[in-house]
Amino acid sequence: MILTVTLNTALDITYRVRALRPHTSHRVTEVVERPGGKGLNVARVLAALGHEVTVTGFAGGATGRTLQERLRGVGRLRDALVPVDGATRRTVAVVDASTGDTTQLNEPGPTISPAEWTAFQEAYEVLLGSVSAVALCGSLPPGVPVGAYATLIRAARAASVPVLLDTSGEPLRRGVAARPDIVKPNADELAELTGSHEPLQAMKDARRRGAHTVVASLGAEGLCALTPDGVWHAPAPGRLAGNPTGAGDSAVAGLLSGQAERLPWPERLARAVALSAATVVAPVAGEFDRQTYDDTVTRVTVSQRAGAA
Repeated sequence: MILTVTLNTALDITYRVRALRPHTSHRVTEVVERPGGKGLNVARVLAALGHEVTVTGFAGGATGRTLQERLRGVGRLRDALVPVDGATRRTVAVVDASTGDTTQLNEPGPTISPAEWTAFQEAYEVLLGSVSAVALCGSLPPGVPVGAYATLIRAARAASVPVLLDTSGEPLRRGVAARPDIVKPNADELAELTGSHEPLQAMKDARRRGAHTVVASLGAEGLCALTPDGVWHAPAPGRLAGNPTGAGDSAVAGLLSGQAERLPWPERLARAVALSAATVVAPVAGEFDRQTYDDTVTRVTVSQRAGAA
């Protein structure tokens, strides 16, 4: 069983319009609603790959109830979200059908009280007793301490559960210091963390700060992994038109599923890159196109350079 943590869950709403133009009215041709937030996206992809997964985090209000109702339809997924008084946020993606580009609008999350944060930590520590890995994903809602992920990483390490961290800013900085097994920043997040815009140097610095392994999303250059055994690079396929929302989350699912199946790093990275590409061409955020994944995963060539200082 894999556990994903989404402290700032969301109901993702995708609008499709023929062409998006500022300062005008638009007729929406399609509306799709899905449970969202980075960890929930990861969980849905893991379930689609055949893994048992538990989701936790916060859910509240009418939007939270709708989100949980939608989760019930996902096979292999167990809902362990903790109730809160505030309302779960919504995110709106507007897809321009003429270009394939997406405009994203993200609401703030509910304010979490100290009692609600304490209740979550207690539930989380119980869940750690029955899982093989945990992913800590996304932003923090108001009221949650900025060092929350560091606290959760230390709890996972105390329970001997491998932990992957996918966040940004100060929560990432503090989380890395708690020594997660894997961190998965993108190029901008890595530069903000380390001050270096040279990816390999920045990844080495992130390891010195505490991360055991660093897997960086480098946009058109694909994924690069700095592990204790060496440096691995998995190039991305050619540019794909579509909605990139959730592509990084699918990469996280690929890394976690590969770890659960004890795959070597080249296969983990090939899966992560192929899932990311297949998510871009999927019609809604947080899903992946199976045919694109099957066509891509065998064509990703992963190379290694030894010596990860």
